[in-house]
Amino acid sequence: MNSSSPVLPQPDRNLGMELVRATEAAAIRSSLWVGKGDKLAADGAAVDAMRLFLGTVDFAGLVVIGEGEKDAAPMLFNGEVVGTGHGPACDIAVDPIDGTSLVANGRQNAISMIAAADRGSMLDASTVFYMNKIVTSSEGREVIDIRQSVARNILALAEAKGKPVSEMRIAVLDRPRHAGLIDEIRATGAGTQLLLDGDVAGGINAARPDSRIDMCIGQGGSPEGVATACAIKALGGVIQTMLLPQNDGERQRGLDAGLDFDRVYDADALVRSDNTYFVATGVTDGGLVRGVRRHGNTVHTESIILRSTSGTIRRISADHRADRWD
Repeated sequence: MNSSSPVLPQPDRNLGMELVRATEAAAIRSSLWVGKGDKLAADGAAVDAMRLFLGTVDFAGLVVIGEGEKDAAPMLFNGEVVGTGHGPACDIAVDPIDGTSLVANGRQNAISMIAAADRGSMLDASTVFYMNKIVTSSEGREVIDIRQSVARNILALAEAKGKPVSEMRIAVLDRPRHAGLIDEIRATGAGTQLLLDGDVAGGINAARPDSRIDMCIGQGGSPEGVATACAIKALGGVIQTMLLPQNDGERQRGLDAGLDFDRVYDADALVRSDNTYFVATGVTDGGLVRGVRRHGNTVHTESIILRSTSGTIRRISADHRADRWD
């Protein structure tokens, strides 16, 4: 070996490549319930599969945000310890299915996802289930402000991106609570992309530089907001959120937990670590990943792995033997 050759650092371990096995398993199991009208059965199948596979991953995972408490669904519960206990200590946010209603009704954009970061770095917003959110690509940095009007943010982002407002497309959950917001968006001349469910994928698509979506905005789940922040750190995008208690009791629980309802929680406040992972596998087809497909004895999955330290986006296309999943 030439003594003058540079010494290259040893490649570090990509935890996302192991976590994807858990999202693949959850997606495959829950895909059997697509269009069957039973979202709890789909969620239960996904939870069981994800918990089983997480138990084989060499890490010490602590579920900081587990989906399910707000709607009595099956869940990986907050405070649950997962993994073998060997390897890095991590906070994780899990949603075995982001979009259970989408799965039950056979609609697009349902994913299985896990977000991970260094232990103690994720905001624990479990006492407050909802937050206002705004997500954009990197052009929104120092431009958007969640405390300003929707029109102001759209116009400012359009200018920063060098696009006519008429070509801007804003993603928002299609909910009665957003009727006024949708009217405000359209009044600027911008178009909307209404999401039936799953604002995690909507936020990620808004941060992707190659996406048709320019902004994702509106009220959504706090767990999904923290998970989205892990992805946004890898994409270099922008996320701003403000917690939104639904009643006095929830507000008091949030205050007791040290949460600040006047604060704008950006990516660094939602996840204090710069070492984050976001992993998702499609259950049904969507703009982020394709859904599970079956061809004879083959089950095909498509996943995405986002990693902040390297700034990489990996797409994993995998074929699984169906008889191994019987």
